[in-house]
Amino acid sequence: MPISKLTFVHATVAAILVGMAALMAIVAVNYWLVDRTRNNSETLTRSRAIRSSLVYLRNLMVDAETGQRGFLLTDDAKYLAPYFDAERLIPETIANLRVALRDDAQETQEIDRLTVLLTAKLAELKRTIDEMRAGNRDQAMAEVKTDRGRRLMDEARTIFDTMLDHAEDHIRASVADQRAGITALQWVTIGGALVILIVVGGSAWTILAYTRQLVAVHREVQQLNLTLEARVQERTADLGRANEEIQRFAYIVTHDLRAPLVNIMGFTSELESCLVAIDEYVKRSDADSDDPVVAAARTASLEDLPEAIGFIRSSTRKMDGLINAILKLSREGRRVLKPEPIRLDALLETAAASVQHQVVEAGGEVVIEARVPQVISDRLALEQIFGNLLDNAVKYRAPDRPLQVHIRAKELRDRRVLIEVADNGRGIARQDHERVFDLFRRSGAQDQPGEGIGLAHVRTMVRNLGGAITLESEPGRGTTMRLDLPRELRRVVDEHKGAA
Repeated sequence: MPISKLTFVHATVAAILVGMAALMAIVAVNYWLVDRTRNNSETLTRSRAIRSSLVYLRNLMVDAETGQRGFLLTDDAKYLAPYFDAERLIPETIANLRVALRDDAQETQEIDRLTVLLTAKLAELKRTIDEMRAGNRDQAMAEVKTDRGRRLMDEARTIFDTMLDHAEDHIRASVADQRAGITALQWVTIGGALVILIVVGGSAWTILAYTRQLVAVHREVQQLNLTLEARVQERTADLGRANEEIQRFAYIVTHDLRAPLVNIMGFTSELESCLVAIDEYVKRSDADSDDPVVAAARTASLEDLPEAIGFIRSSTRKMDGLINAILKLSREGRRVLKPEPIRLDALLETAAASVQHQVVEAGGEVVIEARVPQVISDRLALEQIFGNLLDNAVKYRAPDRPLQVHIRAKELRDRRVLIEVADNGRGIARQDHERVFDLFRRSGAQDQPGEGIGLAHVRTMVRNLGGAITLESEPGRGTTMRLDLPRELRRVVDEHKGAA
């Protein structure tokens, strides 16, 4: 008999209500049993702690008595170490027992009696030891022979045994209660599981019967979708081939870029080698010579050339890193982000240091205000982003005033960070605010070298980091780039993995 949609809905609702009732009953009983088990566990733990403290206290008294006897027999003070330890630890142990037994009036009376006996026993031990130390061995032995100390210990042992028996009784009772609770929990769980299985079985049968009725309709829809699926697969294959071609092209280009870079690095090493010889020659020249040529050569050799070679090294390393990143992109289709803890202020200072010599030449300065917590992000991406922005600030500075670059960072809501890179350069026209982020697009007079890929690359990296970039600019009044980035990149990476 076909199942109507209304019947299916009624059966599903009924099954859900029965299942929820069974589940709530299981939860309620489980909660009660767990609370009971917790109380039993606390009682068991307290009883075991009391038993351990009683055994420990009894052992301390035995150690004290043993130390006294050894000292009386040998007159060797080293035997008193157990006695001194017991004398120090016994009051603390008794105090702990009083706290543990404060809710049991009978046990409190027993511990009071035990305290009196142990105090008297310790006093007897102390008298004999003091007499022995004073050289009165006979008086000390006479005190021992009174047998008073033995009687005190016998009475204390009786109380110890009684209290230990009580503790054992409590432990056995708690263990039995725990076992009973576990058994009840097992039966309740089994019963509830049977009810839920029955409900699930009935629901499964209803769903199966209703699903069979839908299969015929689904088959018709699948037949209609076959041609559409084939077209989608064809287009997907085309896109895959195009992507492979783009990656292959990127690999070839970056591979060809590496050859001149290797040459630059090699000739830089040669320059460094030659500079060693020049340095030696200049150092051996007359240091007091007034010849301006000699002074200029010394300055060039000892200051300008090392600094220039250092900048070349830094730039080639940066370019090598970019080429490696592009190569990895071409191999993997997309560089995997690597979240790591980053101090934003230190990263910004490093980025500013890479353009410091150019800023100084322009008579300007870079001011950084980045008092924000540590961020978790991709270091290489951030270095490339701020390196590009600072390079643009230097490249497109206004020729009629000293360059001023102000970098500010502050924390926003929802664990995000806002970073502003503001300069007083020549600015960007309003109609070009979005255009400058397009690949191979540039704004204003084309009087500076470049291909128009910097800001496009920056926006791509910012989006990969889960952020956004906008700008505010007017011609002649400078540009402010605003980056809104998450403080925690791992969540963005996890979302990308889930989408994949």
